Amino acid sequence: MAQATISARIDSSDKSAFDSFCNDVGISSSSAINMFIKAVLREHRIPFPIYNDPFYSDSNMAFLRDGVQALNEGRGTIHELIEEND
Repeated sequence: MAQATISARIDSSDKSAFDSFCNDVGISSSSAINMFIKAVLREHRIPFPIYNDPFYSDSNMAFLRDGVQALNEGRGTIHELIEEND
């Protein structure tokens, strides 16, 4: 099987802590990353809950629900798509 390399930039203290954790549980950092990749491919999702995403904050979710309700009640405004480069 051909091998490939993935390179990622992470905080140096996070790398040290991750390497230490992996060592404590008896696996290499490379093995832990490979386990993560295999789980993603097997489950077709990130294999753990993702917390603290500001998109899913209570206030943003309430804002989105209010917007959907307004659209469903016919109170929306139609406008042209605004391109970033315009």
